[in-house]
Amino acid sequence: MALHTQLPIYKLAYDLLGMAIDVTRNIPRDFKRLIGEKIREEFVELMVLIFRANVARDKVPYLDKLLERLQVVELLLRLSKDKRFISTPQYASAILITDKIGRQASGWKKASAV
Repeated sequence: MALHTQLPIYKLAYDLLGMAIDVTRNIPRDFKRLIGEKIREEFVELMVLIFRANVARDKVPYLDKLLERLQVVELLLRLSKDKRFISTPQYASAILITDKIGRQASGWKKASAV
């Protein structure tokens, strides 16, 4: 078992957290707490779920939760783009990373179910 910090999925999630901190900085004050804070919390939760899946014998429940949280993240990012809190290139970059995380989590889940 590799350290969770060395997993490619963890590295992507960490990059996404860094990106979230940068893009939520520009969200208007009225929405910063509601949307910006929620985005950051979801990204941190993704990283926690990656750690939990890595150390668990039965990884599938944690990977299911991770995939669910990833959907929430994508929804919040899309809302942020639609409300013009983040730019289209920022949104596109974040969605590319969430897609990679989703693919890795799905592959990990498939490999763990066998």
